[in-house]
Amino acid sequence: MQFLILAKDATDDGALERRMKTREAHLKIIEKYRKSGNMMIGAARLNDAGKMIGSVIVADFPSRKELDAWLAEEPFVQDKVWGEIQIEACSVGPSFVKSSS
Repeated sequence: MQFLILAKDATDDGALERRMKTREAHLKIIEKYRKSGNMMIGAARLNDAGKMIGSVIVADFPSRKELDAWLAEEPFVQDKVWGEIQIEACSVGPSFVKSSS
């Protein structure tokens, strides 16, 4: 099942500092899940000044339970980088999925 994750960073004074401190661990776990086929695409959300203010991820997990297991170990969740997370089921069109041929 595919999911759209829209995460907004926390807005307290230390939010950007936490993001930058945690970013390496976040990228490491994303790469682990990308290699296993769970992460389809990800991007930082930017404000008009180009400052990172959140994340958008399209992920593919067998169920919401497995998605929640990833979120439980996601550094941006553990370190409270993301202040708000919206999750919706989605279906990526075949034109956007890389073929294995």
